[in-house]
Amino acid sequence: MELLVDVFGYLSIVLHGLTIAAQSMALGGTLFLILLGRPLAAHLGIPGFNILRGTCRIAAWSAAALALAELTAITMQSLVLISTAGLSPVGTLTAHFVLAGLVKVTAAACLAWLLFRRGAAVPSTAAPAWTLLLLVAIVLIAATLTTHASARLDSRVPLLAAAWLHQFGAALWIGGIPSFLLALNYVQDAGAWRLVGARFSRMSMAGVASILVSGIVMCVYYIGDAPGFYGTAYGVMVSAKIAMFAMLLGLGGLNFLLVERLSAAPGTPITRLRRFAEVEAGIGAAIFFTAASLTSVPPAIDLTQDRVTWAEIVERNTPVWPKLAGPDRDSLALPAMQARLDAEAAQRRAAPQAAFVPGAGELPPRNANDIAWSEYNHHWAGLVVTLAGLLALLHRAGIRWARHWPLIFMSLSVFLFFRADPEVWPLGDIGFWDSLRDVEVLQHRLCVVLIAVFAWFEWRVRTVPSPRRAATLVFPLLCAGGAVLLLTHSHAIANVKDQLLIELTHTPLALAGLAAGGARWLELRLNAAENPAAIRVASWVWPVCVLGSGLLLLAYREA
Repeated sequence: MELLVDVFGYLSIVLHGLTIAAQSMALGGTLFLILLGRPLAAHLGIPGFNILRGTCRIAAWSAAALALAELTAITMQSLVLISTAGLSPVGTLTAHFVLAGLVKVTAAACLAWLLFRRGAAVPSTAAPAWTLLLLVAIVLIAATLTTHASARLDSRVPLLAAAWLHQFGAALWIGGIPSFLLALNYVQDAGAWRLVGARFSRMSMAGVASILVSGIVMCVYYIGDAPGFYGTAYGVMVSAKIAMFAMLLGLGGLNFLLVERLSAAPGTPITRLRRFAEVEAGIGAAIFFTAASLTSVPPAIDLTQDRVTWAEIVERNTPVWPKLAGPDRDSLALPAMQARLDAEAAQRRAAPQAAFVPGAGELPPRNANDIAWSEYNHHWAGLVVTLAGLLALLHRAGIRWARHWPLIFMSLSVFLFFRADPEVWPLGDIGFWDSLRDVEVLQHRLCVVLIAVFAWFEWRVRTVPSPRRAATLVFPLLCAGGAVLLLTHSHAIANVKDQLLIELTHTPLALAGLAAGGARWLELRLNAAENPAAIRVASWVWPVCVLGSGLLLLAYREA
């Protein structure tokens, strides 16, 4: 167990992200059922009943997933406490997070049972709205009691209220999008589309208002000032959430205008309404995982030391000529230390001591050559991605041979497989499976797999005459997955400032990846006859995002 502390820390963030997503979909689906599904069922006829049934399935399965995810998180955190803090299994049951988590599990399980059994029943036997709303409130209260707000000694009440309102707004808006998409698939006429769209628009506006008000309160109390935004990890993550929130507002605003247009022009196509909502759901998922990462860092207001100054950010991000020649592997800190330990053990005729044990909770040593090695890797990766972006733009401009640009990413995956972690197999002495205990190595390996899968599928899409539709969607889905991976990526660096300065370069890459995935999704999913202009814009946006990512990598610095 002690050798898996780092991995458990990262997995807890991933699990927390899944928990937030399941919670938002469960509560959002339930609120959609109460505020839209049931009130409009009689007006919509058979489609209305189908919406009730489908919404109940979404909310019920999400509630069941929430109960399972929360129970898994409680178990995992309890095992870590038992192993590292010496607590007894019974002692962990009195922990604050365990009690709140068990309340949430119970409420979510009851919600799932009610929705499965009586959610879509006839009005006389359907689960009462007040019962469902009570369970929604209990889940939100239990979730709020495990946030930063519950641990505050000052301003606790307004922060608890803000945390509750923030989660409520996310559920009402983002969590309701899957049910909204389902409803759009069932209704078939302009009047029904406008009825559903207008009601969900009002729900979304209430959700947006809740998020805005609570977000402002939390920024004031948790961040405090402008240096807190750019000088701390908490502030950088909040800034990323704000950027993604702005993307959501833009897409939601365009959909609102489309819904309003339906009243004047009932024949207006609604394909764009569906596709924009799909992209909103993807961005919302990225926001959930970013929110999960926020739980792993202290609020900016509590970090008064080791903040990054604006001058340090400017200095670090001032472009310099890329490093295209790197140091020898033997000059890196860890190989050099291992060689010294091996030599000392040989003199004593004893078994050599490992210089670094992955996953043991300790940071590996670093020196100037380690920094040069990392910069070399990023700069060569930047060259590859920049070239891929340029070729993608050429292909978009009509140059046929440039369609093979995805193969460049295959070379990048091979490069990173060998170079990303020089202390582990195949270059280093640490075995492949042992190295996966180190969360940074694990993330790098996942990144290599994502890049290779992306390269293969997208090359096939570009070269096969009639590729499968599922294959075309690999690009946007993996872009979104890569963005989430970057947003939750951690670096094994002891210096807090250096770690944050690196994260400041990774966050724009994640946002660019998210934008590229969304644009490619719209290019593929929008109807060409109905939205030629939107498709044309989207088809240029994602190559520019790829090119921009390459330029960001070329400017990467660690010193």
